[in-house]
Amino acid sequence: MGATEPDRRSDAELWTQVARDDPSAFGELFERHADAVYNHCFRRTGSWSTAEDLTSAVFLDAWRRRREVSLTTESLLPWLLAVANNDVRNQQRALWRRRRLIAKLPAAVVQPDPADETAERVDDERAMQRILRVFRKLTPDEQDALALCVWAELSYADAAVALGVPVGTVRSRLARARQQLKRLTGDQGAVGDARPTPPNGVRGGTLL
Repeated sequence: MGATEPDRRSDAELWTQVARDDPSAFGELFERHADAVYNHCFRRTGSWSTAEDLTSAVFLDAWRRRREVSLTTESLLPWLLAVANNDVRNQQRALWRRRRLIAKLPAAVVQPDPADETAERVDDERAMQRILRVFRKLTPDEQDALALCVWAELSYADAAVALGVPVGTVRSRLARARQQLKRLTGDQGAVGDARPTPPNGVRGGTLL
């Protein structure tokens, strides 16, 4: 018989060490959940570079709040994704403010952003933006339920913890989201169950 893999420490055990300022425990949690957070942020924004920034912000927030956050589930991921949802909304509000300001500038003053031009040429980002155009027609509550339960594949119980609502509320929001998507697209799977394959080398291996 081969050697058995050593028991992996639970998130709760690691988080206890993080609360005691243990950077190695925090690094282990980062390695465990960074891909899921990163891909979740991409699904919500349609931009790899924005997802990278948001992932860093989520884990920075986790480190800053290490002594005040207590785990109520076996995994830290539901809490991380809840933070990510808030950061995504803040980022979107900032982007809308920036676009409103740019719209007021004379045309000669507005210069194209090379990073934006590069992002527009990336096929997976364009595909995700098409999905998000439909996704964003849902209510914020429906967006969260769909993103957590379908795209991030959290259980109803973990999604309920992340959203701070009962399990039954998660179920009803997800059902409404799927009904609305079916009405908008004529194909329930077009957004609600889509899992496109990412390009080679993308963090996490699976986008959706």
